[in-house]
Amino acid sequence: MHSEYSDDSVCTMEEMIQTAIQKQLFEVAFTDHVDYGVKTDLNCDYEAYFSEIDHLQKKYLGQIVIKKGIEFGVQLHTIEQFKKDINRYPFDFVILSNHQIENKEFWNYSYQKGKTQREYQRDYYQAIYQVMKRYKDYSVLGHLDMIKRYDEYGDFPDDEIMKYVEPILKLAIKDGKGIEVNTSSFKYGLRDLMPSKRILKRYCQLGGTIITVGSDTHETAHLADRIGEVKKELKVIGFDQFCTFDQMIPKYHNL
Repeated sequence: MHSEYSDDSVCTMEEMIQTAIQKQLFEVAFTDHVDYGVKTDLNCDYEAYFSEIDHLQKKYLGQIVIKKGIEFGVQLHTIEQFKKDINRYPFDFVILSNHQIENKEFWNYSYQKGKTQREYQRDYYQAIYQVMKRYKDYSVLGHLDMIKRYDEYGDFPDDEIMKYVEPILKLAIKDGKGIEVNTSSFKYGLRDLMPSKRILKRYCQLGGTIITVGSDTHETAHLADRIGEVKKELKVIGFDQFCTFDQMIPKYHNL
């Protein structure tokens, strides 16, 4: 979940924690955004970020477990900056995401402009794969098929997607990494989970076992949104467990 330390949220960490306790969650992770190359005036002041999490851990000790996560929007030319961050700070959990290519954002359609659907879909997945080959300090791949949120042409054929996605899944498994199921697919009105059931099933068939479930919420209204429903879907697909993380190590829990 995100807080005011992300540039797209105004919700305080304490508001998030209080709501999580009301919803009887036993563990949460803050995963605020860092996107070098695009957002140079970062809201995510690491010292303040970790200090506030430490304060909340002490204040709500015994009521909820709070993990120190982060969401890195990594591009090829920003890898070295993220390597410095991961070596300096004690993260429990790191989401590796692709929010932009060549400093052009997807959410405002800056990257898609002037390209065909096939071109920007291909570029999106290939950019993830190229970063994965060079950057290994992460826990899971975030919202793997997020590009479908920002595709004005509608659904791109599954067969076309899978030829780009399968190398990503194989490399993630080889490197001991996982994938996130992001329940904001419901908020965005998508027709499928994010990533899709087909992607999740293929990850399972290939031997992938590291799955996290997160709401990607930026406000209390969507905290833990549909997580129970997604866990049921994961069991149908073939998974027996999901993961949380502690000091970058996956901890398995039965679904």
